[in-house]
Amino acid sequence: MTNDTPGSTIPHSPHESPHESQHDSPHSAQRMILGMMRIHSLSDEEIRTLVDTALQGGITMFDHADIYGAGREPHECERRFGEAIDLRGSLREQFTLQSKCGIVRDGPYYDFSRAHILSSVEGSLKALGTDHLDVLLLHRPDALMEPDEVASAFDELESSGKVRSFGVSNHTPGQLELLRRSVEQPLQVNQIQLSLAHAAPIAAGITANMSTHGRPPPAESVVSDLGTLDYCRARDIQVQAWSPFQGPGGAFIGDPAYAELNEALTRIGAHYGATATTVAAAWLLRHPAGIQVVLGTTNPGRVVEALRAVDVPLTRPEWYELLRASGQPVP
Repeated sequence: MTNDTPGSTIPHSPHESPHESQHDSPHSAQRMILGMMRIHSLSDEEIRTLVDTALQGGITMFDHADIYGAGREPHECERRFGEAIDLRGSLREQFTLQSKCGIVRDGPYYDFSRAHILSSVEGSLKALGTDHLDVLLLHRPDALMEPDEVASAFDELESSGKVRSFGVSNHTPGQLELLRRSVEQPLQVNQIQLSLAHAAPIAAGITANMSTHGRPPPAESVVSDLGTLDYCRARDIQVQAWSPFQGPGGAFIGDPAYAELNEALTRIGAHYGATATTVAAAWLLRHPAGIQVVLGTTNPGRVVEALRAVDVPLTRPEWYELLRASGQPVP
């Protein structure tokens, strides 16, 4: 990355001219997002290399949260990002910055109070070295949420120009409906855990009203889903998939516990000249919901590997084979 060299600039996305911006709506953003959850231990140069790799591949959206970091103090990863990437001037408009708030580490517990939301955003802006967030998400549902307090905080953040778009993370359709009764701004994003090994939001619709006829019942994760993906599609809420290469036990690629899935990923990948990681990302991109994939890696090579997924057009038989190989029933 070259922003620390006088007279140089970060290259624009190949999908975007210097005069176009992706900030109007998360719906117009690229299909891949780079997650910043693990950058606290990287050097400035390593962060710049990671971000440069993303930008050169067309990724312009970077996902943060106030709790990301190794210590007890909030905003650690946001601060590291801000220290490594000088976002002053026109450079800022080349980035779409998304952050999340609502999780308090002490406990932990959740806090969607007006005071906490406003305080968290101020901390994020200071740490990142910017005057606005492009997207703010409520991180995990707060059972003590007062929707009118959230609405008041969103109104102030929007009117002050400190936040341009709003959304949620890990929220059910009912929780979204409750917020929508009070919040005037469109809730444009729902970031949920979604992968081949954690496919509940997709698989639940397939197994609805399914009779087991003596077969084992569907995985508990399928039964517990509440139609989140279909709800978001019907209301034009952008779905973002976090942990796209992990399941309940961690990373599934190369894990012997997912032998059938890995065999299918490798075989289908060989047909396309792609790795298992690339095919796993392509499986999410193939879904018509237009899912955005949040990459949590700090390895630039893994970023490049995942980006190749946009060139892997899985067929319907391949897509469903991978779903079955993941252990999900396809009646």
